Amino acid sequence: MQKIDFAKGDGLIPVIVQDYRSREVLMLAYMNRAAWQKTQKTGKAHYYSRSRQKIWLKGEESGHFQMVKGALIDCDNDTLLLQVRQLGGGACHTGYRSCFFRKRSKKDWQTVGKRTFNPDEVYKQKG
Repeated sequence: MQKIDFAKGDGLIPVIVQDYRSREVLMLAYMNRAAWQKTQKTGKAHYYSRSRQKIWLKGEESGHFQMVKGALIDCDNDTLLLQVRQLGGGACHTGYRSCFFRKRSKKDWQTVGKRTFNPDEVYKQKG
C-alpha cells in the first residue's frame, strides 16, 4: 500500500486539481496530512493555505465546493492529482472556472478564459 510522503515538503504536498469529466486543470493547491484526512472523511476537497497557515474547505465562502471523484498519486508519492466535480461558477477566486485562464503569447500573457462569476458578489468583504 502506498502512503503519501508528506515529509519531503515539510508536511505539505502539491495537489493538482482536475475536472473529473473534462480533464481541465482547475487549480494547484497544497495539503497537509490533516487536510487530506478531512478530504477523505467528507468527500469535499480541503487544502492547506500557506499564507493563512490553516486548513480551508474549498467553497467555504463561495459555495463553489469540489466534490472528490478520484485521487491519483505520483511515482514519488509526494504529489496528488484530485479529480473533482466543481460546483458553482468555478475554482478560481478571481471569477474564472480555472485558475489557468491566461496563456503566454509572444510578449505577454493573454486572457483566454471567460469569467463565470463575479467575485465581488460571491466572497464576503473583510475589513
